[in-house]
Amino acid sequence: MEGVPGINTVPNPNHYDKSIVLDVKPLRSLKPVFPNGNQGPPFVGCPPYGSAPSGYSPFFPFGGQQPTQEPPDLNQTQATPPPSFVAPLRSYRSPTVVPTPTVVSNGPSSSSTGAKRGVGRPKGSTNAKKKEKTVPGEPNLDIQVKRFSTGYDSGISVAEREDGNGDLVSSVLMRYDAVRRRLGQVEYGKATTAKAAGIIMSNGVRTNMKKRVGNVPGVEVGDIFFSRIEMCLVGLHMQTMAGIDYIASKVGSDEEPLATSIVSAGRYDGEAQDPESLIYSGQGGNADKNGQASDQKLERGNLALEKSLKKGNGVRVIRGEEDPASKTGRIYIYDGLYSISESWVEKGKSGCNTFKYRLVRQPGQPPAFGIWKAVQKWKEGLTTRRGLILPDLTSAVESKPVSLVNDVDGEKGPAYFNYISSLKHVETFKLIQTMIGCSCYGSCAPGDLNCSCIRRNGGDLPYLNGVMLVSRRPMIYECGPTCPCVASCKNKVIQTGVKARLEVFKTANRGWGLRSWDAIRAGTFICEYAGEIKDRGNLREDQDEDEYVFDTSRVCNPFKWNYEPALVDEDPSEELPEEFNLPSPVLISAKNFGNVARFMNHSCSPNVLWQPVVCEGNGESVVHIAFFAIRHIPPMAELTYDYGVSPTSHSGDGSLLHGKWRCNCGSVKCRGSFG
Repeated sequence: MEGVPGINTVPNPNHYDKSIVLDVKPLRSLKPVFPNGNQGPPFVGCPPYGSAPSGYSPFFPFGGQQPTQEPPDLNQTQATPPPSFVAPLRSYRSPTVVPTPTVVSNGPSSSSTGAKRGVGRPKGSTNAKKKEKTVPGEPNLDIQVKRFSTGYDSGISVAEREDGNGDLVSSVLMRYDAVRRRLGQVEYGKATTAKAAGIIMSNGVRTNMKKRVGNVPGVEVGDIFFSRIEMCLVGLHMQTMAGIDYIASKVGSDEEPLATSIVSAGRYDGEAQDPESLIYSGQGGNADKNGQASDQKLERGNLALEKSLKKGNGVRVIRGEEDPASKTGRIYIYDGLYSISESWVEKGKSGCNTFKYRLVRQPGQPPAFGIWKAVQKWKEGLTTRRGLILPDLTSAVESKPVSLVNDVDGEKGPAYFNYISSLKHVETFKLIQTMIGCSCYGSCAPGDLNCSCIRRNGGDLPYLNGVMLVSRRPMIYECGPTCPCVASCKNKVIQTGVKARLEVFKTANRGWGLRSWDAIRAGTFICEYAGEIKDRGNLREDQDEDEYVFDTSRVCNPFKWNYEPALVDEDPSEELPEEFNLPSPVLISAKNFGNVARFMNHSCSPNVLWQPVVCEGNGESVVHIAFFAIRHIPPMAELTYDYGVSPTSHSGDGSLLHGKWRCNCGSVKCRGSFG
């Protein structure tokens, strides 16, 4: 198939200029780089026992004790306030004060406020300076930070914070996850979910804050979330800890609670795994400090469920499942509206009275949790996939099998091709440059500018947890086959192959497509575009109509995906460009040789992006095209990317004109053609 555009210039790695290396800014949470290892303090910050060096402010864990908190009552329903403001990312240098903040453009077109695309912009004037304030909630710590919440424009109006839409919900979640990934990159190995949430909330990046009964604008049945905080940001479930959320309903002169949503974690007695019904346990009655449990009371969340039973209002149900990629994490699936059909009281394991509620899924909604249960049975071999043609069309080339399925018509499979997992060089073509790999042993470490691969990436590891792209950039440099670092090096991602359990399936009107049995988190690597590298000068006329050619010169609708520097205490002028402009266009044909990427269809509203990645091999650098998830993708959702249009079809005003082929993506933003 085909691809999107890009921007890039590639430095000459054969020229090693020491002065340039020394000017590279070190990562914010790593050891600073000095002219040599004998100069400067080994750690610029406040040591555990002593005063801070001149010009630096102490910060946890070097400036005081971490405040302790009582463990929360997971069953206690209460009005959960937004998390306290969390300090933006700290640097080993003094915070940069930008006298005249510039407006960062993040898209092709939108209103001046940026509200529709959800783009935040720092505000200021030539004489205005950011005030440094102590972080609320941590009075014992002398933490001085730049608080952007007083001068930051989220681009989301007051009305949009109350009531959202699909674009706004998607924007809020992407902006939050972009900050979370960036914090994870610079605070290597630390949990950053809560800190990212504090930054996002304190800067007004959220929507659907008005509590409501029924569906939430912009949130679709089947949407998935990787934390309760994400659900809170878009108004699906406002409680970050409690399982029952509710509002006060006016009845005459009295107020009574009505349940709006529940989170079923699937861990408790009586919670059924039936995709059409649910037995839900009430809250409260858990053991106290002395280990004594008590009867649950008909109050707060329990009372709200009882009132909803009598009132008959629909309750949003979110199902929790274990996250296979995390030992403690969970994935939450919005399963739609349920009606409470009955309630009763029974004795729990503790011998105390527990409220039980039976909820039944309202008809006419698309399947959500039911898909998860079906996929789980396929994985465990309990049931056979309907329409299965081949259990693995890769013939074990990939580490995980890729099913071939057709439950639409009688076609037995796509045209024959040779399955390969990477690039095949069959013609003479010009490589972008020669490149020498790193000399690291073990795993390449972020901030180690002695590593040539890390240095090419600006001192960063471009991936989080060795699988997740942090930010799009003009080019990413991976360690290659001749680098001596270990195979599990965090800078070797696309070379490790397909990680998700994928399926090639027959679509109703777009030929064969690609989807995943697994949930895919935003930023996660999916696959690379494998095929034969072509030279445009030698491209024959019959190949010019090849539907399986990926052409990096094609132009796509730009979109904002990276984190906003102002939200993580970085200079907005240092924002990474998201456009690609390769020195020479890369053409890859997957017609005769290819992998699963050849089945990925076009969409004008894609859920997958492509990123150029250079890998060193035998002293030469080769550009690979890697695909990553734009947003969270639920199981069995089709994977699509924007093919773009040829430069000759691109108008001067930035809009895309007609391409070669008619588009059937069905998106509300469909431009009608591609290629």
